[in-house]
Formats: sequence, structure tokens, C-alpha cells
Amino acid sequence: MPTITVLPHAELCPHGAELKNIAPGTKIVDALLDNGIEIEHACEKSCACTTCHIIVRQGFQSLSPASDIEEDLLDQAWGLEAQSRLSCQATVADCDLTVELPRYTINHAREG
Repeated sequence: MPTITVLPHAELCPHGAELKNIAPGTKIVDALLDNGIEIEHACEKSCACTTCHIIVRQGFQSLSPASDIEEDLLDQAWGLEAQSRLSCQATVADCDLTVELPRYTINHAREG
């Protein structure tokens, strides 16, 4: 079963993490949350915001393609890169992943 390596993030995961034995088909957001990494997910994982934006540094090609809705939302994400995904939409396949949590996120509900 694949491993997700989470690169260090000052607030959410200061030392980084290795999430082992993640079942294929698991949404990346669920793997993070299940392992104590409290990534934001303001829309409750319904692909309606960008708060769960991640950058996939390794294993990007193993993910299924992003939908048009996800692509449109990603255009609004802070720090967008070619390997950006919404973690509520990207599912783990049979390949190890390395992900980076962006420094900032846009959460209109929290920011007022």
C-alpha cells in the first residue's frame, strides 16, 4: 500500500510526516485528516472551494485527471502550480506520493 510523504508545513505539520499503508482509492484529504494533519476543507470536501489545495511533488502522474470543475477552482488557489490538486478530489492510486501544503489558503468564511 502506498505512502504519502507530507513535506514540513510551519503550522499544520512542522516536522513533515509519512503516512503509511494508505488504501488505494482514499481521498488525499481523508488520509491527511485521519493522520492528524488538520488541512482546511471549508466546503466539507464537496469541490466548492480551494482550502484543501495541495501540490503533488512526487506521484502526480498516478492521480486521475482533474475534472473541469476542479481545474476552474484551482485557478483561484493561492500558490497554484502545474502539479496542484484539490486534496478532496485527488485519490491515492498504487504509487507513493509526496505532497506539499501551501503556505496560505483562501478561506472566505474564516476571513470574513
